Amino acid sequence: MADKTLFEKIRDEEIPANIVHRDELCIAFRDIAPQAPTHILVVPTKAIPRVGEASITDGPILGHLLTTAAEVARKEGIAESGYRLVINNGKDGGEAVPHLHVHLLGGRPLQWPPG
Repeated sequence: MADKTLFEKIRDEEIPANIVHRDELCIAFRDIAPQAPTHILVVPTKAIPRVGEASITDGPILGHLLTTAAEVARKEGIAESGYRLVINNGKDGGEAVPHLHVHLLGGRPLQWPPG
């Protein structure tokens, strides 16, 4: 059996996290190194390594991640002022954990291009 990713350990409550949302398809928790006042990761419970490896059958999960991020943004009070959703894919894309996740960033004006 392969080693669990950090996010699988959080999902399985082996590592503590500040969880703001949990359902059958995903978990959302505050990033431990936030890049904005609100920085939440929305992670599927299914271990999909990255968006580039998602299959067509993962479409409902991908859609759920985005709608959950929007719901969390509303609950966090950043929906009206605006927020950014980021999905990193691969080393050059900034991927640090090989488990698909959506960064929800907000609470301050965000610059473009992002970096």
